[in-house]
Amino acid sequence: MKPLPIALVLLLAVAGCGGGNDASNPEAATARGPISLWYSNNAQEVAWGKQVVQAWNAVHPDEVVTAQEIPAGQTSEAVISASITAGNAPCLIYNTSPAAVPNFQAQGGLVPLDDFADGASYVTARSGAAAGQYTSPDGKFYQLPWKSNPVMLFYNKKAFAKAGISTTAPPLGTYTEFLATAEKLVSSGAAKYAIFPSPSSQFFQSWFDFYPMYAAQSGGQQLVVDGKATFDSDPGRAVAGLWQQLYAKNLAGKEAYTGDAFADGTAAMASAGPWAIAAYQDKVDWGVTSVPTQSGSAEDQATFSDAKNVAIYTACANRGTAWDFLKFSTSAEQDGKLLEMTGQMPLRQDLAGAYPAYFAKNPRYAVFAAKTAHVVEVPNVKGSVEVWQTFRDAWSNSVIFGKQDPATALTDAANKINDLVK
Repeated sequence: MKPLPIALVLLLAVAGCGGGNDASNPEAATARGPISLWYSNNAQEVAWGKQVVQAWNAVHPDEVVTAQEIPAGQTSEAVISASITAGNAPCLIYNTSPAAVPNFQAQGGLVPLDDFADGASYVTARSGAAAGQYTSPDGKFYQLPWKSNPVMLFYNKKAFAKAGISTTAPPLGTYTEFLATAEKLVSSGAAKYAIFPSPSSQFFQSWFDFYPMYAAQSGGQQLVVDGKATFDSDPGRAVAGLWQQLYAKNLAGKEAYTGDAFADGTAAMASAGPWAIAAYQDKVDWGVTSVPTQSGSAEDQATFSDAKNVAIYTACANRGTAWDFLKFSTSAEQDGKLLEMTGQMPLRQDLAGAYPAYFAKNPRYAVFAAKTAHVVEVPNVKGSVEVWQTFRDAWSNSVIFGKQDPATALTDAANKINDLVK
């Protein structure tokens, strides 16, 4: 996707999104008029975004919303950070990573939703107890929990059948079962690797190998709790030990891979959320189950949320309209359309009960809806991205590439992270 033309960037800076730049601004909080927003460049989300904007504009001619795919860049986080610095962020961004919220907040880029009379109450009413994971250390909401992709374990039924493994109740619940199944998949020639998460060093890659299993094994703990790293512990060492064996036995790939190893048949399993259903439906005959724990997986065990949220940015002048549109776009009606059009799970209370007809028609999504009640988010802590990068560096060096003892690496990383979040 091409970057926005400079003229359009400047236009967005003044069209309802200039003149703010104060985190709390009572006048802006009630001001109404044109606003702009960015959404993801995912095709399904673009289609959803276009229809919600059209629906709003049809009945709000004096508060027109202009929408645009997020500009191209190395990462969405870098693009958003640069727009905060430049003072030309749009009013709303529907692609705000919870891990980046502390950094954006530190830049002075985010509006506390608590500024609006019904701000906190709307967030908690929509998301329930899960909303608590999205508060900042000052107790305020700088993001609205929007949608999640609970990470579960996909497996290739054809590969499992070739290896002589059950495709309806595969032995994957415990670490012992998971390792034995992984070895059988590879030794039988059913797949080159049992599983192949990206071994690259980007900070977020641990969300798809370590963190789902850690959430499950620890009973739902975040990486950092009350200013202390939690993973230098029995659950953390157990997860690291499992992955260390997978890599040491060449059951998981260590090299860079172009493409999707699961879709290509190179790997027999993958950690992914419900977005993968559409991606794999014509490529893999798949099944899905919870990630393993030492004692065995369960339907109610925790996993990583892989959420994307919505925030109001301080460059926005017409924040009253931005807040009204945010509520409109996350209403029960629009959340239902988001579910139908993208297959991603709105972060609403009792999701399955809210949309019974959808899940009756699309039963393969129902297991993910159930998981939304058990998701664990990244911790909202100072220097969140640096925290995750510190963890990833230790994980890569020890678990993946075997250059350091994992237990020592976890301890060292925990000490560094404890200093970062002070």
